[in-house]
Amino acid sequence: MKNHFFPNPFLIMGLFVVAFTGCDKHDSLLDRLWPKAYTTVERAIQADPLPGGEAPDITDPASFESKGYGKWHYGDGLPFDKKTDLMPAGYNSSLAENEESLLSFFAFTDIHITDEESPAQAIYFRRYLGMNAVSVYAPLMLYTTQVLDAAVNTVNKIHKRHPLDFGIMLGDLSNNGQHNELRWFIDIMDGKAVHPDSGADDDPVPGPGNDHQDPFMAVGLDPAIPWYAVVGNHDHFYIGSKPYSERLRRVLVGNQILHIGNILSDDPAEMDKETISTGSIAGNSVNCEIIGEGIVAQMTDFPTIPADQDRYAITVDDYIAEMSNTTSLPAGHGFEQANPENRFKGCYSYIPKMGLPLKVIVLDNTQEDSDVSRIYGHGSLKNGRYEWLIKQLQTGQKEGKLMIIAAHVPIGVAFGEEVGWFDEAYERALIKELKTYPNLILWISGHRHLNTVKAFPSDDPAHPENSFWAVETKSLREFPQQFRVFDIVLNKDKTLSIFATNVDPDIEDNPLAAVSRSLALASQQIYNLMEPFPGSGPISHNVELIIPLSPEMQKKLAK
Repeated sequence: MKNHFFPNPFLIMGLFVVAFTGCDKHDSLLDRLWPKAYTTVERAIQADPLPGGEAPDITDPASFESKGYGKWHYGDGLPFDKKTDLMPAGYNSSLAENEESLLSFFAFTDIHITDEESPAQAIYFRRYLGMNAVSVYAPLMLYTTQVLDAAVNTVNKIHKRHPLDFGIMLGDLSNNGQHNELRWFIDIMDGKAVHPDSGADDDPVPGPGNDHQDPFMAVGLDPAIPWYAVVGNHDHFYIGSKPYSERLRRVLVGNQILHIGNILSDDPAEMDKETISTGSIAGNSVNCEIIGEGIVAQMTDFPTIPADQDRYAITVDDYIAEMSNTTSLPAGHGFEQANPENRFKGCYSYIPKMGLPLKVIVLDNTQEDSDVSRIYGHGSLKNGRYEWLIKQLQTGQKEGKLMIIAAHVPIGVAFGEEVGWFDEAYERALIKELKTYPNLILWISGHRHLNTVKAFPSDDPAHPENSFWAVETKSLREFPQQFRVFDIVLNKDKTLSIFATNVDPDIEDNPLAAVSRSLALASQQIYNLMEPFPGSGPISHNVELIIPLSPEMQKKLAK
């Protein structure tokens, strides 16, 4: 890919400085000015081979390293896989020579900032969740704040060499819909002091900056990069799966570990039972020690934890309001707009770059509390959100704007009943409707913790532009803890290339994030998640997605 980005003014200043001071001819000028942030194009994380023998217990992270788990190295980079699925038959992809960069942005998703000492978790249920067990218990859950800080630092480094127009957070910023979790996320983005500890002030390893509970000063996102937020199911549901009842809300801020029934059951009455103690993590533990877990009738010890009023459960309205309590830009991170008609609760749209006819449509496509559902992780556009989306698409098409939809739940790529849409027929009808807008080019999402790409080709061969791509991004919490950088480029043949690049957070300056990477890999290995399961795609995957433009947009972008 050619570099078509506008020169950074500070880079130009640096050129003059080096020109007058001199430098060795073998020195890299950019390396002298700013440290390099590598993407998976240059190098990719590879797991070291396991030595064989019995796998360690997931609850015993102290044994991971001695048993050969969690060890990794950098291997060769991953090239861009050029995909032309949306192009007419016989299309010559060699004609898609990059001409002009239009837009660059980064996407974080499923950060799952975790208050591991929360009394209302689902740790006990890891026994029954198979591949999803890593989401409710893994030692990596201790270090989510440090991983986010490392990712922000990496974005800043990328921005110095490759200017980014904005960033977008694709939902599940918090793990349990708690105020303190969301607050830690925002404070890290703002570059404030963060103390990722709840209840008592714990210090598992005496001294500053050497354990997951220690306060730290976050790097903060470069102020030149605005960031926007999307609502995820974990941002307002108990463990992303159930609406908060009044009893659950009381448990969150109290000192008693949650007792509940089988939350995986279809029977809603299980939520009111007290047969299972779900467990929490000891605040003074460096090894993710579980406390208070088991069948209540068989337990003799019921440990308590320090209460904390800041653990309270938030609603979608609370989530939106908290986005205005921040020092980074823009105000409200998308939710606060001059035109109130442009927002339908958790939905809004914005123009990311002046002079570029493109808008981003942000959808809250999580379920409503009023739904009757076994697990509340499905996609839904009830209560006016579907109508709002169609109006946004119609307006964007009429105004001659390219369009990107950003939502938490993906479309058309669900694997398993709990992460698809609430109504599959409804989803199929939505996909058919989306194909009637030739200016829609991309749907981006998270939710499934996967790196996947899917083409939605036109149903009319005479109009290949009635098509779009869907791209999912891996969770920042779980191995390999990646985010994506997107580049939209105009090609000489008047098509667009969408480059989607995986990036590993730079951990060289963040030893706790480095610990998290090893724990994340070991967790993946222990839970047997290293091999992609059907429909998931590769763990890491860089792509160049070619998309046709309508004749009208070809003319507009050529001006």
